[in-house]
Amino acid sequence: MELHTEGPVVRVSGQLDGRGLPELRAELDAVLMSETGDVILDLTDVEAVDLTALRMIAVASRRAQHQGHRLQLRGCSASVRRLLHLSHLRALVLFDEREAV
Repeated sequence: MELHTEGPVVRVSGQLDGRGLPELRAELDAVLMSETGDVILDLTDVEAVDLTALRMIAVASRRAQHQGHRLQLRGCSASVRRLLHLSHLRALVLFDEREAV
């Protein structure tokens, strides 16, 4: 997994699984602390994602809302959206409004 941050956008590429979660969590926390508006988690270049990663993203989304931010997902593949739905995590995350949901 690789992370690239540009302002409020955190881009993830590669495989998003439990091994990279501490790094992603720390990066999201840092961006949420430094930004005043919405934060985008761009998953366009993610090749594979596991349920543990989606749970961490859902928790980060809720934590962001409690801090007055919105963590929005961008570039979710059909398989990521399906896994969010099947795991009942879909209601806990927001999608980038510029994308068709």
